[in-house]
Amino acid sequence: MGSPESRESPPRRGAVLLALRYYGRELVRLRLPAVPGMLLPALGNIGLAYIAPLIVAKLVGRIAGGAGGGIRTNLSYVLAFAGVLLLSEGLWRVGLHCLNRLDALGIEHLYVIGMDELFAKDATFFHDNFAGALTKRVLSFASRFEEFADTLTFNILGSLVPLVFGSVVLWRYEPLLVVGLLAMILLTALCAAPLIRRRQALVNRREEALAQVSGHVADSLMNMDTVRAFAAERREAAEHRRRVAHSRRLMLKSWDYGNLRIDTFIAPMSVLTNVLGLLLAVALGGGEHGVEAVIVAFTYYTNATKIMFEFNQIYRRLESSMTEAAQFTELLLVKPTVLDPVSPEPLLPGPADVRFEKVNFAHGGGDPLFEGLDLAVAAGTKIGLVGRSGGGKTTLTRLLLRMTDIDGGRILIGGQDISRLRQSDLRGLIAYVPQDPAMFHRTLRENIAFARPDATDAEIRRAAEAAHVTEFADALPNGFDTMVGERGIKLSGGQRQRVALARAILRDAPVLLLDEATSALDSESELLVQAALWRLMEGRTALVVAHRLSTVATMDRLVVLDRGRIVEQGTHQQLLASDGAYAKLWRHQSGGFLAEGPDADVEDNAPDAEVLG
Repeated sequence: MGSPESRESPPRRGAVLLALRYYGRELVRLRLPAVPGMLLPALGNIGLAYIAPLIVAKLVGRIAGGAGGGIRTNLSYVLAFAGVLLLSEGLWRVGLHCLNRLDALGIEHLYVIGMDELFAKDATFFHDNFAGALTKRVLSFASRFEEFADTLTFNILGSLVPLVFGSVVLWRYEPLLVVGLLAMILLTALCAAPLIRRRQALVNRREEALAQVSGHVADSLMNMDTVRAFAAERREAAEHRRRVAHSRRLMLKSWDYGNLRIDTFIAPMSVLTNVLGLLLAVALGGGEHGVEAVIVAFTYYTNATKIMFEFNQIYRRLESSMTEAAQFTELLLVKPTVLDPVSPEPLLPGPADVRFEKVNFAHGGGDPLFEGLDLAVAAGTKIGLVGRSGGGKTTLTRLLLRMTDIDGGRILIGGQDISRLRQSDLRGLIAYVPQDPAMFHRTLRENIAFARPDATDAEIRRAAEAAHVTEFADALPNGFDTMVGERGIKLSGGQRQRVALARAILRDAPVLLLDEATSALDSESELLVQAALWRLMEGRTALVVAHRLSTVATMDRLVVLDRGRIVEQGTHQQLLASDGAYAKLWRHQSGGFLAEGPDADVEDNAPDAEVLG
């Protein structure tokens, strides 16, 4: 199967900066829980790692200095020690309470932002990206905010703020203690930084491999019927094992680099720093502060050097969270091509005529499909778009919906240029039934009501009856409350098309676009649905794409497209009389379908007159 995600590359620097900007905005927006949530644990660390040991050091120094070791004389130190521990724990509890709200509110908002950004993308974007990979990216973009905020809180502020406090205390004992400690930490950081940066490429490759695994899983699951039909389970399972094994190798490579290269360097530097702290502490043992200075210096050095081992962890956690977030923001660097105008025009009341004026269009920058196309459809007129595959029939409907924009010319509805309308306003004028109607994994009722969520049950029922949905819906286990499965898998192709037609009926829009809307129906069902369609098209502007010419033979006008050009147009009888391209297509049909090629050797056979109505 295709692998569009295989074209992914590590996120650009701009994507990482954009992700950081989104996360920074959340911290500013949620500053009330953010400030106490991120600072209070750091203050708690000061109490636990620096103030409490300082009290113990002063107590030991007092006893060693001969001031007495009784409980009564030293009770104030014990109570101060207990108070600091209790206060520190209290700061932690309040801080975590605020931090939990920062994480939850930030993740919620980023989920919304992520989906809003995806909804703003055009159709081409979704054709080029796996749904599974997009799902992973948008969920990671939001969920990784928790790791980002927690790393800032526990690993950065939780270490740096206490370190500053500890440096101030050490300075009061001996400035050389502060110089030695900070010098060793800085030297370790400078030497470890290049190693940590080199690991970035390994992490990027690891994240790319994980995206490929999720994309392949989603692709296989969404096409499971095709996999089974071609007995390809083993082949797909083997491909999955290959991708998982590749992901495992890259994960181990990045993890081993951190363990064997980075941490192996940091470990002796940490030992050296602690040895230096102990030497300085012993050297100070005979000073005016005596044993108190030894304990404080040794304890503070031990606590401070823990930061060295956190260099790699801090960078790895920030790197991981920002890389995954950037996998999503990378998609945002390419702006959508179909945009609402800066100053959109309001919809004007009036007849919904459709006009294509000098329209130019090419797919993906390739050869032009339409060059100077002109087509006018009067309000309330029903036209059929016919011709062989690749003629541009479906493309016309997509251009009218503004799923993609034209390269030149204008498309107008009711005299208004559709590029000057909001996309939501434009599509509110149109009821669209595609050849392969998509269903949501929701109830049958919800799938029909998707066209108009405020519709009453009675209106949904009437639309379902008109599209002959009730004929199978009432026999389902839960009727209209039956879940239809992912992409409507529990329904047949014909049933899905009836549901799509019920949507269009419920939509009640002035313009109707039908793209092979009855192609999956059997002959009997098609006759019933065709009658419903004719009632639906009354008084509406309708553009109907059809390969089966019998379904559009009674339209007001037929437009024959060939390679983006209108080669003929007129009524069915007029086109037969002219004996041109349409008449040839009509003669080359067998059972009402177009032959595959222009020179197909089939018996001239006009469709059954009864089917024509």
